[in-house]
Amino acid sequence: MNRTLSRRARSLFTHLVMAGFLLSIIVNPASAQGVKKAPKKTVPSSQPSAQPGQQNDKEYTESILKNTTEKFFLTELVDHLPASDKVPTPAKVIGYPVGTPNKLTYTKDQYRYYRELEKSSPRVKVFVAPEKSEMGKDQYLVVVSDEASVNNLARYKEITAKLADPRGIKDEEAKQLIGEGKAIYWASGSIHSPETGSPEMLMEMAYRLAVEESPFIQAIRKNVIVMITPTSEVDGRDMMVDLYNWRKANEGKRAPGLVYWGKYVAHDNNRDSMGMALALSRNQMSTFLDFHPTVLHDLHESVPFLYTSTGTGPYNAWLDPIVVDEWQALAYHEIEEMTKRGVPGVWTHGFYDGWAPNYMFYVANGHNSIGRFYETFGNGGADTQDRTVGEQSTRAWFRPNPPLARVKWSIRNNINLQQSAILLAMNYVSANKERFLNNFYLKSKRSVAKARTEGPAA
Repeated sequence: MNRTLSRRARSLFTHLVMAGFLLSIIVNPASAQGVKKAPKKTVPSSQPSAQPGQQNDKEYTESILKNTTEKFFLTELVDHLPASDKVPTPAKVIGYPVGTPNKLTYTKDQYRYYRELEKSSPRVKVFVAPEKSEMGKDQYLVVVSDEASVNNLARYKEITAKLADPRGIKDEEAKQLIGEGKAIYWASGSIHSPETGSPEMLMEMAYRLAVEESPFIQAIRKNVIVMITPTSEVDGRDMMVDLYNWRKANEGKRAPGLVYWGKYVAHDNNRDSMGMALALSRNQMSTFLDFHPTVLHDLHESVPFLYTSTGTGPYNAWLDPIVVDEWQALAYHEIEEMTKRGVPGVWTHGFYDGWAPNYMFYVANGHNSIGRFYETFGNGGADTQDRTVGEQSTRAWFRPNPPLARVKWSIRNNINLQQSAILLAMNYVSANKERFLNNFYLKSKRSVAKARTEGPAA
C-alpha cells in the first residue's frame, strides 16, 4: 500500500509540474522558446516611414480621411499630407484641399499653384511648352526632384540624349552614363477632359514629392526626376470645369454634354501621335525629345477601380520585346503592392490591345522608352455617387481581386488610387534605376540595328 501511495504521489507531482509549465506558456508564449521580448517590427522597404519630427497638416489630412468613402481605398502613402512652414499646400493657394467634393480646378489656378510651389521650393521647376493650345492657352511642364538634380537638369538631359542615340557612344561610356544618370518619370494628366481626377491629384503629388521626408519619398527624389504635365488638353479641361459648375448651379435642369474637348477635337485627341495635328501632340513630342524620359505615364479614367496597362496583345511587332516585359514588370509590381495593402480592384491585361501606334504615349513607346497608362474609376466631375460596377466586378485570371459590385465612389477615392499606385511605380523605378536606363540604351542600340539585321518590312 505504501508503494501504491508513493506512485500516486509521484504521479500527482508530475501532473502539477506539467500543469504549471503549460500555464506559463499560455500566460507568456515567448517563454516556451526562451524568447524574452518580441522582435521589433520592421517596415518593408516598399513602405514609407514617417520622418521623426515632421508633422502632418491636420486640416488637410482630415479632409483626405473624411472624403474617402472606405478605409480600403486609402494607403499609408496618401492617408496624410505633411505640413511645411515654407511650402504651401494646394489648399493654401486654390482655397480647398484636393479631393474636396464638388470642386474642380481651372488650369489657371493649377498653374498659379505650381508657380507658388516653384517659388517656395528649390526642388521644383516650372517650364512652359513651346506651343500654345488652339485656343491660346499655355501647357505647363513641372519638374520635381532633389535640389541637386533640379540644378543639374541640363546634365541629366544630356545623359539621356546620349543613351537615346547609341551611334555616338561606346558601351563603356554608356555604362558610366547609366551610373551617373537619373531615371525620368513623366506623369501626364487629363488628355480626355471628362476624366477629371488627375489634374487634381497631380497638384497634391507634386507637393508631397517636394516636402515629405519619408525614406520612401526621399528615394524617389534621389534617383528619379519626376516630370508632370498638369493637364494636356488645356482647352477641354476649362470647358469641362465650366460645364460641371453650370450643372451644380442648375441641378434639375437638362445639362448639355461636352461636345468638343478642344477646338474641333474630342476623344480622338489621343489618336494624334502619328498625324501631329494638335498643339498638345506636338508639345508632348517636343518635350519627349528634350528630356528622353524613361517612362511616360498617361492618366485616364474609365474602368473600375484601377487598371494598369499591359494590354491583351497582339503587341506591335516593331516594339522591342524588352518594353513589353517592362510593361508587365511595372504593372504587376503595382498590383502586388496595392493588393498587399488591401485595395480591391487593381488589375491588368483585359483592356486595350498593345498594338495601335497612334496613342499619345507612343511618343515614348516609339522612341524606346516606356509608354504606359492607368484607367481609374471616374464620376465625370467631383461628385460622390453610388455606382454599380458591371462586368469588371467578375473574377478572372487577370483580375483575381476584382472591384466590388456596388460602391460609393468619390473623387478622393480616385485620387488616392492614382497617387498611391504611381508613387509605388516611381519608387520601383528608383530602386531599379540602372536597370531601366540600361534597358533604354539597349533598346536604342537594337532599334538602330533592326533595319540591318531584320531587313525591310514593307
